[in-house]
Amino acid sequence: MFKFKTPARETLEIMSEVAKGNGNDSYEERCIEKIKDLTSHESVKITSSGNNSIFIALSAIEGDIIIPDQGGWHGFKQIAKFLNKKLITVETDLGIINPNRLDKLDISPNSALIFTSFAGYSGEQDVKKISKYCKSNGIITIEDASAGIGDEKNCLGNGNYSDIIIASTGSPKMINVGSGGFITTNNKEFLDRTKLPQKLSKTNEIICSGINNELNYVKTNLELTVNATHYLKNNINNTIHDNKRGVNVIILHDNSKEIGWNLKKKLPINKSGFITTCPNYNRVKQKAIAIEIKNLSYDCLKKDYLDRIIEEINNLL
Repeated sequence: MFKFKTPARETLEIMSEVAKGNGNDSYEERCIEKIKDLTSHESVKITSSGNNSIFIALSAIEGDIIIPDQGGWHGFKQIAKFLNKKLITVETDLGIINPNRLDKLDISPNSALIFTSFAGYSGEQDVKKISKYCKSNGIITIEDASAGIGDEKNCLGNGNYSDIIIASTGSPKMINVGSGGFITTNNKEFLDRTKLPQKLSKTNEIICSGINNELNYVKTNLELTVNATHYLKNNINNTIHDNKRGVNVIILHDNSKEIGWNLKKKLPINKSGFITTCPNYNRVKQKAIAIEIKNLSYDCLKKDYLDRIIEEINNLL
């Protein structure tokens, strides 16, 4: 049986001790310093969730909110609408953003493009290219790096490219604490004008202690997940973004619902599932099966587990 990803044992032990009142350190200050090092951003706020991080980021934007037509996060749309922001959708290649397509849009000044590090978790965005275009055209970039933080290539979750970086540290993200999130920027003005939503989104030392410890493993964990996904893409037909880094595998298929149902029976897991079906804005808008490698315990990213996934999928396709 496959296992759903959980925080490291040491993380749980530290959080338990803090919950008992035995922690003496300022974990919030410590994890802020680590996040600064990871993102190259000088201003960091720990929040109560990834969606609250999005809320703070979009509250700081004076213009329109640009979102990808698929492969993003439904919270982008929901929160932008709640804040009464004008939403503009840019056409993508199965979630991958070509910034030249932004030329065709009627965008007001001080607008922002919000996107995830990996389109639908499956294909790495060209953040350098996106950043170059947006900086030249006065568009603020907001990167949801929940799945891309700790990138060994320093392309994703890098504050030298993205103006604002947000992340969830809930389950089963790369920084996997079960709750919490953060927002970072080098433009202190963004945070200065969102002090009220920041107050409403404060977290606690228990969550901060967990984030602080999980940050010790995030680079290794992301690399393991990306490598496992790459191995699957190389051995399964009809996967999207097969030449790009990702943390899940999406397989286009007209019979996705039945295949997904059969795979869930063939590949049981102890908790939440790691097989989903599309169309789904958060993945792709076509019929497809998504194998959420990012949700698996790192013990299940070994070759024998991956080979079983490959075998069962290829038998059904």
